[in-house]
Amino acid sequence: MPANKLPLSKQLAYACGMIGWSIMTNIIIVMLPYFYLPPNNAGLTPLVPQLLLFGLFNIMSVITASGRLVDAFFDPFIASLSDKSENRRGRRIPFMKWAVLPAVLFCGLTFCPVLKVESVHNAYWLTFTLMCFFMGATAYIIPYNALLPELTHTGRERVKLSSLQQVGFVIGIILSAMVNNFADWVEHFAGITNRETAVQYTIWGLAVFAGLVMLIPVFAIDEKQYANGHPSHLSLFPAIQKTFQNRNFKYYLISDFSFYMALSIISSGLLFFLKSLLNLPESMGGELMATMVLVSLLFYPLVNYLSQKIGKKPIVLFSFGLLSLIFVAIFFLGKLPLTPQVQIYTLVISASFPLASLGILPNAILAEIAQHEAKRTGENREGMFFAVKYLFVKLGQTLGIALFAFLTIYGKDPGNDYGLRLNGICGCVLCLLAIVFFSRFREWRGSTRKKVNLH
Repeated sequence: MPANKLPLSKQLAYACGMIGWSIMTNIIIVMLPYFYLPPNNAGLTPLVPQLLLFGLFNIMSVITASGRLVDAFFDPFIASLSDKSENRRGRRIPFMKWAVLPAVLFCGLTFCPVLKVESVHNAYWLTFTLMCFFMGATAYIIPYNALLPELTHTGRERVKLSSLQQVGFVIGIILSAMVNNFADWVEHFAGITNRETAVQYTIWGLAVFAGLVMLIPVFAIDEKQYANGHPSHLSLFPAIQKTFQNRNFKYYLISDFSFYMALSIISSGLLFFLKSLLNLPESMGGELMATMVLVSLLFYPLVNYLSQKIGKKPIVLFSFGLLSLIFVAIFFLGKLPLTPQVQIYTLVISASFPLASLGILPNAILAEIAQHEAKRTGENREGMFFAVKYLFVKLGQTLGIALFAFLTIYGKDPGNDYGLRLNGICGCVLCLLAIVFFSRFREWRGSTRKKVNLH
């Protein structure tokens, strides 16, 4: 029997799940380098030493990469279990339900070092908590995103639900960027004088809130009523192999990886850019994210309209190009003949259109790829497609954090900031690579509707 159309109330409930895991993953991206390797004018104590392994990788880069190494094996494992699940409540919801608690717990514990001084023991603890957090987050994120193609039935519905999903994602970005703002309030109203303690209380509060909103789609959506997926019978490795055989998916994957690596450089570096390059307070981070998101929301109707008129590929390519110019501008922050406030707000507003289009369209494109593959092969492997995508997203995020942390060796403080500026050049190169690969993505459009050529 065909699945029922998802009403707007259920679409909003689905988007709430994105708010929750966006908060936690972006707290890791935004706050991890800043909390453990702060600039010398942040009022925080460095907690891990700037050791170099093999004369090349600093310890923070190795920690973040180690956490994702476990995740690299766990993503497809969860996807395979979810795709093949015959649970009476559905293939996705049961996994999401039990993943919330470990994700919340280890997000908070990541910012509770065993020693409050610079120590290698903090590095060991951080490696353990990050591994556990990534595994908990994966067990939610993969089934959650695999629901997107199953809850929608047309291209227009996919773009609409992906748009709502992206609204949830950017709300999570805003809240994660406001950790320092909330910490200011904690210090003021709770009478806490230690900055690190205030930041820790803030992160625990946000993590618990994130867990609660992640439960909204779990209890609000009856998967059996609204989803149209059926269990896959492929075992893990054949499913992975068949997923990678899709030509268009490979080009999509590489460009998406490059984008998220570049995006992580901005997210990890925002507070550093404010403090070290522009000598502005880090509490502006939340204001800047809010500005970027609010302006990007104005572009959502335009992105939806243009995707119907000219297709998704031209919009994605234009957005990558604009983002590459924004990264070049990062290199010159603090050196332009403009006030620091004008420089940073110009940069943030310019990034709002790429944030809108690259937030909405890639998931809608992947949902089309997964649905077409299901029709062609008879195997519903939506979970595996999204598992591979989010494996590469998380690898991109991790390498972005690792690259940022590595470049801090070459300067992260006022007057000694060359490492921060190099991140702008690296981000530009990554966006140009995304253009090169996504330009090979095949999209053709008929006279009355848009289609993606998937082979």
